[in-house]
Amino acid sequence: MIAQNVAFGILAAAAVLAALRVVTTKNVVHAALYLVMVLASVGALYILLVAEFIAAVQVLVYIGAIVVLFLFGVMLTRAPLGDEGGLDNDQRGIAAITALFLLGVLSFALIDAFGDDRLPDLAGESRAQLTAERGTDAVGDMLFANFLVPFQAVGVLLLAALVGAIVLARRD
Repeated sequence: MIAQNVAFGILAAAAVLAALRVVTTKNVVHAALYLVMVLASVGALYILLVAEFIAAVQVLVYIGAIVVLFLFGVMLTRAPLGDEGGLDNDQRGIAAITALFLLGVLSFALIDAFGDDRLPDLAGESRAQLTAERGTDAVGDMLFANFLVPFQAVGVLLLAALVGAIVLARRD
């Protein structure tokens, strides 16, 4: 259990540091690569949670598709790729205050919703039992039985983003 805690700490720290670099770097391509690091760290965290299917989906969909789509969008729209001046604006202070406010609201909501709840103790359950309860079959059943409409809405949203990127790229 100690090794899992250490691995969780390392992966969480890597994800937080990479997330900070995503929003602080001035190079758009570097930001996309830091985003890949964040998504890979989250995928590794899913593996620690014995959710291999979700980790595979994380890697395939987010790293394999979304980030590649983002990089194609950057290249096709002729966005500035290097460190160029004039990309910052004067609203960093307001953005930082807004971010701190949102952090406070989300923290309050999480503490209010979960309070002193504890995660279930999974030490006595076998890996096969956990896979049967939380594996691919269970995720598929839940996804297509309970969350079909949000799943389809996300698909339509991604299609709209793809069409929007093509329209922006073919403007001239």
